[in-house]
Amino acid sequence: MPKAWKKTIEAHRRGVRDASLESTATLVSKHGLHSVTMSQIAEESGIGRATLYKYFSDIEQILVAWHERHVAGHVEHLAALRDQAGSVGMRLQSVLEAYALIANERHVDAELAALLHRGAHVVRAQQQLLDLLKGLMAEGAKSGELRDDIAPAELAIYCLHALTAAGTLPNKAAVHRLVELTITALRTPA
Repeated sequence: MPKAWKKTIEAHRRGVRDASLESTATLVSKHGLHSVTMSQIAEESGIGRATLYKYFSDIEQILVAWHERHVAGHVEHLAALRDQAGSVGMRLQSVLEAYALIANERHVDAELAALLHRGAHVVRAQQQLLDLLKGLMAEGAKSGELRDDIAPAELAIYCLHALTAAGTLPNKAAVHRLVELTITALRTPA
């Protein structure tokens, strides 16, 4: 198969998949998980129902694929913040603030959250976040900006659990205070 043809087919498949994911997410947010059908998704995305079934067997599979892409985007964003220029303290603050704001902006009903957060992609993302934070903690301990009396892995776990509370906070100002409190706990003790 010619290279240009292969790229065209891959782009088409990606387009069909992306349209299916976005249409499903939109419909579920408007109508609820149990009110959406594969026919509605096909119509909303502008593809045939038979084509939709070639890509996904059911709505749950579409939502999990959408969530996997969504979570991967968050992890990529946090990794980009980690890799930006600046001191480890500044980069850590950026990562923790972004993570806490992501947690604060979740508006998913309990049933949908239970469906989406049980996949292997969530476990992978959690491990990637832990590794990302662990690396920053180790770098900060080495430079003297962060405490070195607690293992970087433990500090990373502490941060993720502490900032999960951002999901219950009423506004961004409260989220920023929680992040500042978390950062304070990470600094080298006086």
